[in-house]
Parts: sequence; C-alpha cells; structure tokens
Amino acid sequence: MFMTKEPENEKINNPRATVRLPMLLGITLAAGVLIGATFFGGGKSLNNIGRGYSKFKEVLQLIENNYVDSVNTEELVDYSISKMLEKLDPHTTYMNPQDAVAARTQLEGGFDGIGVEFNIYKDTVYVVTPMAGGPSEHAGILSGDKIIKVDNTEMTGSKLDNALVFKMLRGKKGTEVKLAILRKGEKKPLTFTVRRDRIPTYSVDASYMIDDKTGYIKVNRFSETTYDEFKKALALLKEQGMSQLLLDLRNNPGGYMDKATSLADEFISGDKLLVYTDGKDDRYDRQTKARIAGQFEDGPLIVLVDEGSASASEIVAGALQDHDRALIVGRRSFGKGLVQMPVTLSDGSELRLTISRYYTPSGRSIQKPYTAGHGEDYEKELEARSKNGEYYVADSIKNNEKYKFKTTGGRPVFGAGGITPDVFVPRDTMFMTKYLIQLFNKNIVREQAMEYANDHRKQLEKDGFASYKKSFVITDAMLKRLTDDATAQGIKFNEAEFKRSKKYIQTQLKAYIAQNVWRKSHRDGLNNEFFEMLSENDETYRKALTLFPQARNLERGSYTSQK
Repeated sequence: MFMTKEPENEKINNPRATVRLPMLLGITLAAGVLIGATFFGGGKSLNNIGRGYSKFKEVLQLIENNYVDSVNTEELVDYSISKMLEKLDPHTTYMNPQDAVAARTQLEGGFDGIGVEFNIYKDTVYVVTPMAGGPSEHAGILSGDKIIKVDNTEMTGSKLDNALVFKMLRGKKGTEVKLAILRKGEKKPLTFTVRRDRIPTYSVDASYMIDDKTGYIKVNRFSETTYDEFKKALALLKEQGMSQLLLDLRNNPGGYMDKATSLADEFISGDKLLVYTDGKDDRYDRQTKARIAGQFEDGPLIVLVDEGSASASEIVAGALQDHDRALIVGRRSFGKGLVQMPVTLSDGSELRLTISRYYTPSGRSIQKPYTAGHGEDYEKELEARSKNGEYYVADSIKNNEKYKFKTTGGRPVFGAGGITPDVFVPRDTMFMTKYLIQLFNKNIVREQAMEYANDHRKQLEKDGFASYKKSFVITDAMLKRLTDDATAQGIKFNEAEFKRSKKYIQTQLKAYIAQNVWRKSHRDGLNNEFFEMLSENDETYRKALTLFPQARNLERGSYTSQK
C-alpha cells in the first residue's frame, strides 16, 4: 500500500499479498503511528459517527448479554470492521494487533533474533547459513545443522512451519535461547546457547558489474534502509567504471515513499517533479520534487518491472519514464496508486485508510480500475491478465486512450492500470510443471544445493566464483540424486515434465550452490552470486542488455519506440 506516516513524511506501501493478493509474493507493509481524534474532522461527521457507534454498541451489548451461546466479542468486532471496510477501496484495511506488529517488521531495518537463514525439509529445520557477524555465527552454528529443539520445544514433525520457527528463534535483544543441534559427523546432539541480537535486514539483493561498463542493482522493497543501501551500491559500481545501469524492480511490492523518491532523485536532475498526491482533504495534497545532485543523472538507464512491481516501485518507474530518463522493460506493473494513512488504535491494532491518490509527473494515476465492495474481482485481476494473454503477447495490453498522457519528450504513456513498459518481454512459463512445483514445495532443490555446497565447499572456494560461473556444470548424476530424493519424499517422477523443467532446475541448483558457498562473504546482505547465476536463464535480463543503445537514444531525446 501507498501510505503516509506523518504529513511531512509520506510513505507508500503495497497490497496485502497473503490476504488480498496471493499472486504477489513477499508483499510488505509500512509502519503506523497514532493519529489524534482531530484527524476525523468536524461536527456534522462526528454526529453521524456518534449515531453509528451507538447503534453498533447497542447490538454488541445485546449479543454479549442475551445471545444463546458464548461468543468472543473481540472477534466479532474485528470481523465487523473488516466487513465494513470491504465496502471501500481494495487497499483500506484493518489488522489485529498481532498482524500489525508482524506487518510493520517487514519494512523495519532489522529484527531481534539469532540470525540464521533456515529451510524446512523433511519436517526438520535446516540451517541454510548463519548470517555473517550474527549471534549464530559467533556461537558456532554451521550451514547444514539441523535444529531439533529450541529451549523445550521440539522442532520436528508435521506441525512444524515457518510461523513456529519465527516464534521460537526471534525474541528480545539480549535474551538467550538454547538450541539442540544435530550435525553431520556427530553421533549425539550438540547444545548451543545463543544470545539474541539485532539482525539487520537488507533490501538491495544484488549489486555487481555485468561487464566493464554495465552495472546491475536489484531492490526487493523500499524499507527504512533502502536508500542508504542503494547509494552505497551505486557509488561502488561507479568506482568500478559503471557508465550504464540496469535497475531491477521486478516483484518489488513497494514500501516507503520517501525512500522511493530519494532513489529516483539519484537519476533525475534539477527540481523536476517526481510525484504528487491529491485527496478530498487538501492536508494530504503535496508535491515531491528532485532536490539533490544525484550520482547517476547522466548515462543510459534501464528499469525492469513486471506485474509484481507495485506502489513505490511504480513511483520510481513512473517518474523515470515520464521524464524520459529510463527505458522501462518487462511487463505491465501492478497498478497501485492509492495513498493510505496508518492509524494505530488503542489496542495496538491498525487501520490503513485511503486518503488520496498519487500521480506521476505527467499527471497519470496508475491505479487500476476497481469497484468498491467487489474485492474478489480486484484480487483476480492479475489472473485475468494471464487469461487474456497479456503476459505473453504485447498487443494484449489494452490501454484506454482516455488515460493517455505524454512524457517530457512527447512520448505517449498511459494511466489507470500500472506502468506499461516501453519494451515488452513475455513471461517464460514453458519450464513450469507440476513436478517442478512439487520439488519446490518440498524444498528439495535448495536442500540438494546446500548438501552439495557443504560437501565441496573447500574446493569451490579454492577455485573461486569466476571459475565456478564459467565452468561448473550441473551433471546428470547430480540431477539423478535430486530426483531420487524427490521420489523418496513421495513425489512421483514424471519424465516428460522433468525434461521441460530440466534447464530451470539446473539453473536454480547452480544459483543456490553459489549462494551457499559465497553469500557469507558479503556483510552487507548482498546475494550477488545467486542472482548472477539466475541471470543466465532470465530472458528479461538478457533482452535488457541488448537495449542500452535505445536507452542512450532516449536520454538524448531521439528514442524510437520498439517492441
């Protein structure tokens, strides 16, 4: 969702993936603050609110005192609020205190815990890697360790899930947790006492040089630390000779508006408009303009987007597109252009109330159409794009001429439905099979990669990543071991589907092996080796690398549209 935290510090946030939009992965939510009663306005509206409140209170008291069965009135209140908000737009939402706390942590700069990346495999918690410099690494936890007990709670069995692992491993900084560990080569469990600490989270996934002039940066969300991470990454790439940049915002669901506009400001010169908002109450109407001398205001720039790019990501892409500063490549973005005010209620629950719309510099609202009270239709819009062929054929994107605008250089752009890319790249789904989905649901690919990395770590580290990237091959023997393991886990082998997915499985295995071996060398959270390996089978990435001449022409004002 696009959200404001304080009037002078606007923020954006994305749709609720797990509740509202299951097709969006890893959706994040912004932090809220207490807003006083004056937020709700004057006398007439207060009278209306008062009458409605009295009626609701009366009904609730009748249920509590007279209903035939015992009821949980708190659950009834939460349900009533949620149902009431369904009559509004799709992004006005309510969360109970527990969900509100969990959601806010997504965009904070870190959390308190023991600092491990874990994987659940065969109903067991495996340590993928202890985070560099974190409590677990200091305590001696190793990649491949099995966590079988946390304090007095067993961490095995069919009831094991991510929620339980988070509950047991996270906790207040300074508190201790006792782990029972099974380690390869040890006959008996080992016991470790780990003191929880603040674990930083990162939003820049990768930052590396593709060649001697082309840089690549991937941003997964816009959190508290995003702009600082991005500035550091950009500066380091420039030191390495970068003269053109590929910025990857695919599957970035949004986050804080001020971080998004600050990032855009690194590319846009002068005091050009970046975004503006407009609502019923003019207190929430404001303009955000470029204000600094950015690090990369000159040079070809390409931005990757797709249907998972929402909210703050669309702010960045829209500003750069409207000012003809970047070539937008990929597929049409999500289409989230509503602004929410987060209101923390007295019990810690949170209301996120839509208060305005935001517009790109050309005047576009990129909010896709919706009908109040018809949330199910809104949720199915991404599915409808797939059925209409939009993910596969550029001409399937149907922009409404009514919402046609022009960029600074006179190019046509469209609103009311996300950011339409300048160059369309279809989604590749040929590799997607039921067999592949089962492999990932059981975490078999990641587990096989971790086992191989642990068994061959010394040799791989000795050879170095450059050699690994150029020469390492996922052999048929390695794939046979994977499919045998899958069969043992109850996944019936399907030869035809395996052949369709084989290249993708090989790419994923090679990427995860690289991640297991080299990620710990990055103390700034970067996962460069993983994304470098994925890029070998990434059609959008590969296509974008051929488009820098067009990006250069766009920057010079001589761009000719190409599909």
